[in-house]
Amino acid sequence: MSMTGKTVLITGASRGIGAEAARVFAANGANVVLFARSKESLHTLAAEIGDKALALAGDVSSYGDVEAAVQACVDTFGGLDVLIGNAGVIEPISRMATADPDGWGHAIDINLKGVFYGMRAALPVMQKAGGGTILTVSSGAAHGPIEAWSHYCSSKAGAAMLTMSLHQEESENGIRAMGLSPGTVATQMQREIKTSGINRISQMAWEDHISAEWPARALLWMCSPDSDEFVGSEISLRDEAILGRIGLA
Repeated sequence: MSMTGKTVLITGASRGIGAEAARVFAANGANVVLFARSKESLHTLAAEIGDKALALAGDVSSYGDVEAAVQACVDTFGGLDVLIGNAGVIEPISRMATADPDGWGHAIDINLKGVFYGMRAALPVMQKAGGGTILTVSSGAAHGPIEAWSHYCSSKAGAAMLTMSLHQEESENGIRAMGLSPGTVATQMQREIKTSGINRISQMAWEDHISAEWPARALLWMCSPDSDEFVGSEISLRDEAILGRIGLA
């Protein structure tokens, strides 16, 4: 799918799914605005991609930072066509009885409020342009409890509801809202989960996790008309039919 002339803002773009999505979208012609806290990693990735990439260091838990990133899309590339709400954290992994309240709350700030901040900042620009696509990287954890992940499950469930709410409110304005549940992906987050030694996910063999290229390619496909029947819902890379549609089967 050609994304030539389109501008994509990716949160959590310094590593994992976000970084791979930046490579995939840029390879298909898009301008990519890379947003994350890790300035050095962002600039390394932007240098790898070339002129189509803009690196912006910031924190999704700060609405001012997110709003500035959206404005940079407009100022640098003339608009914003796709927002990928990918930034997320799994730490601190802990049972509720011993969870650090500040750490628990900070995870909510990033995983849930950060998704809302992206939507809120992007919507006026997309509405003015007559439409756009907003994709949220979700998780199977949004739909069922996992031991020691109360912060992650709760925030991902909230983000999934935000995506559905966005569809309800803005589909008539040309906004395509969708969620992607990628399954377990071989990223730094999985290393943190493995180190915790808590719950069944930490016990999985490394080779059982999929490559970050799979969700990156899924996100690209979700911008195409072929995915229109799934607008307003969440797709899962555990679904063999979906993998076939994307070309990953």
